[in-house]
Amino acid sequence: MENTEKNNETPKEVDIKNLLETQLKNLEENNFNLYFFTMDTKGNPTAGIANIYKHVKTLNDLGYKASILHEKNDYTSVNTWLGEEYSKLPHVSIEEQQLKVNADDIIFIPEIFSNVMEQTTKLPCKKIVFCQAYDYVLEMMMPGKRWMDYGIDECLTTSDKQAEYLKNLMGPNLKTKVIPVSIPKFFTPNEKPTKPIISIFTRDQRDTVKIFKSFYLKYPHLKWFTFRDMRNMSVEKYAENMSECCISVWVDDISGFGTFPLESMKCNIPVLGKVPNMVPEWMEDKNGLWTHDINAIPDILANYVQAWLEDAAPTELYEKMGEVKDKYTEETQKEKIQEVYKEIIDERITEVKFKLERFEEMSAMSSEANNEIKN
Repeated sequence: MENTEKNNETPKEVDIKNLLETQLKNLEENNFNLYFFTMDTKGNPTAGIANIYKHVKTLNDLGYKASILHEKNDYTSVNTWLGEEYSKLPHVSIEEQQLKVNADDIIFIPEIFSNVMEQTTKLPCKKIVFCQAYDYVLEMMMPGKRWMDYGIDECLTTSDKQAEYLKNLMGPNLKTKVIPVSIPKFFTPNEKPTKPIISIFTRDQRDTVKIFKSFYLKYPHLKWFTFRDMRNMSVEKYAENMSECCISVWVDDISGFGTFPLESMKCNIPVLGKVPNMVPEWMEDKNGLWTHDINAIPDILANYVQAWLEDAAPTELYEKMGEVKDKYTEETQKEKIQEVYKEIIDERITEVKFKLERFEEMSAMSSEANNEIKN
């Protein structure tokens, strides 16, 4: 009370100042929480969820307090497909009311959950969109709404192309930061010769059926080649199975980055794919067998496997694959995570310092005005 009277500050002003000072202290001492809202895949492997877990693990390794935030108590563990090191990361359930948010905390919300953005509007913490799938941005958003309407002006994404798209969509005031995905080390070439197996991943499983049925129908002499659907496997089993194949087939029109072809290249397995709507920044004419026509895939595939059987696969294809396959390493991603999240925290510190300085200036002006009235 004595200090309040001395500085002519009201109790409310003292509370605001203390709050800002506490917030600043917590940010400077890394005494805050980073929450990553995550959907429950019910045990189904998902590249986007795996990437979120990589961020959370790396941030904890760097000394931050990062947690997976999920809605229900019965959230399905990722142990079966990501492993124990990820399933044991801190998890917080909203249903169990474990979430206690302070002004210095940050919540990262996936692009599809505009309902969560709206529900968290009144929370005192900072919110950042984590956008990995640009095509889902408007999925649940009310017409005419943008992220800024929910108090969000910052987005974390995985490529420069997605960042450009989001700024064009949401407006130039959106601040974007980019952290590319990484390909785990266990995606390596197989020591044994590759087999007459074709790994295939399509976002719509009907495309998988269409491709292999068309292939067998048009090229019955190649029916002894086996198609391997790359769904619902643990990451390590997935990598092992992929490395055995002679070629990979990829169709994903709305891919935001394209991890599957990069994983294949990392195993030194060529990729035959349909060019997605947003062309990946790593994609070049000669580092894969690319087409804009899904109906052409069986024909291109038949030509390639015939060349493979004759040991005449194009050498330039492998050379161009080599230029990109080692670009997205776990080490590179960890360095980028450290750099970008430090930027986020430093910007938050600068913002709070500005608020505190501005508040002190306004309080001083108010005190002077009150003194003049008294005199």
